[in-house]
This record gives sequence, C-alpha cells and structure tokens, in this order.
Amino acid sequence: MTASAGVRRVLIVANRTAATPTLLDQVRRFAAEEATAFSLLIPDAQKSAQTDWTLDRALPLLERAARGPVQGLTGAADPFEAIRDATANGDFDEIIVSTLPKRVSQWLRRDLPRRVATLGIPVTVVTSEQGRRARDKMGVPPPGGIGGGGF
Repeated sequence: MTASAGVRRVLIVANRTAATPTLLDQVRRFAAEEATAFSLLIPDAQKSAQTDWTLDRALPLLERAARGPVQGLTGAADPFEAIRDATANGDFDEIIVSTLPKRVSQWLRRDLPRRVATLGIPVTVVTSEQGRRARDKMGVPPPGGIGGGGF
C-alpha cells in the first residue's frame, strides 16, 4: 500500500477485455479488500474509435465495480512501453493485466506479464474467455485490426 496516500494504487491494463465480467469481479475484490484507486490503461490503441468506446463504455462499469472513479489513460503502441511509461509517471502498487485467452492473445504470446513483472511491481493476470461475448453484447464493433487483436 502506498504509505503517503493510505490508498493502494492499481493500474489496470486492458483493451478488448476492459469490461468483461472476469475483470470486473477482480476489481470488486480489490476494492473490497482495502481502499484502492484504479487507473485503466489502454495501450496499443492511441485515440482511436476502439479507444473511445472502451473509455466511454468500460469506465462506468469499472467505476461501479471499484466503488469510485477510475482514471482513463491511453498509451504507446507497444504495450510494454505504455505500461513502463505509466508506471514511471505514477506510483502504482500493483498491475492487473487483463487479456483474452492464450490461444488468441497477442499480449500472452509476447510474454507481456513476465516482462511487466521486471518493472518490480506485482502483476495479476486476468484472462477472460468472455472478452468477445461481452464486447459483442455491449454493441462494440469488431476491432478491425487495431494492434493485431487479442488483447
């Protein structure tokens, strides 16, 4: 826990899985454990229609699960660089990497969670089988090649 603020700071890294039940459940658990401030980082999709949708639709759901505001951030094209930049500018106590299953996730194929762990911040990986179904249910258009998909 961050001693100065008395609040744990968690960076959520997600794109297509930002509003899945699996991630929302994890956010609820973290929020129930202790006072937690959340930030959602969407790497690999700088200011696109997909990013706008994710922020517009996912943030209210995450805020409900977090029982408070969630800061929305966008990042560099490379997910690791985006996370490294965000953690250099913020005092995060933990990182949640939310991704699709290994069979379709570019992030897992690139070994992103292990690479992020080298930053010295604890990493929790949330893998959602329901990423596509949740996106489709909420009326989101297919990603259309943004970042190679699978995030």
